[in-house]
Amino acid sequence: QVQLVESGGRWVQAGDSLRLSCAASELTNVMGWFRQAPGKGREFVAAISWNGDSTVYADSVKGRFTISRDDAKNMLYLQMDSLEPDDTAVYYCAARPGRVTVIRRDRAAFTSWGQGTQVTVSS
Repeated sequence: QVQLVESGGRWVQAGDSLRLSCAASELTNVMGWFRQAPGKGREFVAAISWNGDSTVYADSVKGRFTISRDDAKNMLYLQMDSLEPDDTAVYYCAARPGRVTVIRRDRAAFTSWGQGTQVTVSS
């Protein structure tokens, strides 16, 4: 199983930008970010293919968030711009099983998870 450690979460104001990082023991073909707000289920945010050519975003973050990966460093990133109070959540890095190449949005498709990093956006 892949080991994942997120960092970069903090308190920010609406309109600010923030970059989350995920240090991985290895990057699998499909990596993703999810988030969980207080009292809500864990929801898909973004995912990226093995070569970075394919990315998928939740409608709520499309145009504001950018997922990227650096395989040389075993790092996954989430650049978040124009943050809104509704973006407040714990953000999780996740990995699909190693050889899988299909990008999926469902939580069950990802088998490795980090411990999460808190992002709080105030209005």
